[in-house]
Amino acid sequence: MKLPETEREIQSHVSVRSLAFSYPQRQNVLNGIDLEIKPGEKVGIIGPNGSGKTTLFLLLAGILTPDSGMLRILDSAVKTGSFNKNLGFVFQNPDNQLFCPTVRDDLAFGLLNLGYSKDEAYSMINEYLNHAEMSDLAERAPHNLSGGEKRMVSIAGVIIMNPAIVILDEPESSLDSRARRQLIEFLRESEETLLIASHDLEFLLETCGRTVILDNGRICADGSSREIMGNEKLMNSHGFEKPHSLVPHTVQHHR
Repeated sequence: MKLPETEREIQSHVSVRSLAFSYPQRQNVLNGIDLEIKPGEKVGIIGPNGSGKTTLFLLLAGILTPDSGMLRILDSAVKTGSFNKNLGFVFQNPDNQLFCPTVRDDLAFGLLNLGYSKDEAYSMINEYLNHAEMSDLAERAPHNLSGGEKRMVSIAGVIIMNPAIVILDEPESSLDSRARRQLIEFLRESEETLLIASHDLEFLLETCGRTVILDNGRICADGSSREIMGNEKLMNSHGFEKPHSLVPHTVQHHR
């Protein structure tokens, strides 16, 4: 049975219809994007550099204004310049998010603005840092952290606010193998709806059941991550190689 329009939108955490956007110096960065993401889905967004992934994220976050089309988060239209407590955005560059004297202050900033008391915020921060094995960073200045530590703190600052939807732009960059594995396990266990842009296809295979290919301003493929990334012809046509884990391997026996 076909659902009424309003009911279909309420059943989606993210709804994008006929979205178009151009920069003054670059036309048709996005050109007729349609995308529906259901509650709890984990969706990987892949595409060549300049394909519009970050632009799509900035539009969903209300940082940019679309030229045309419709954007909805849960059941509300995205309003440019308005804070949406239901959506968290982890920027590609953590220096764009970290600006307080200490890590604890950075994590408290969002919570305090959501109306939590200082005691409540600090209690939540201590619990989160202990769980994430990051307690030793609490009093450190963000600008003195390593690239990987900055990345983990920027993710923590968003997740701790408990948004329904989290957008992550290249979240695995600058992470060492241990931190990368920790982040993968965290994202796999999370209940939030996730949109993750990454060039690390193995990372997306482990965290996202669904993958969208964005290229030349359009969605070129949308489906199961293993089916999309396992299609060598499709991947090659958009500048990607089939992930190593999806390539059949044979064991050679030596005499």
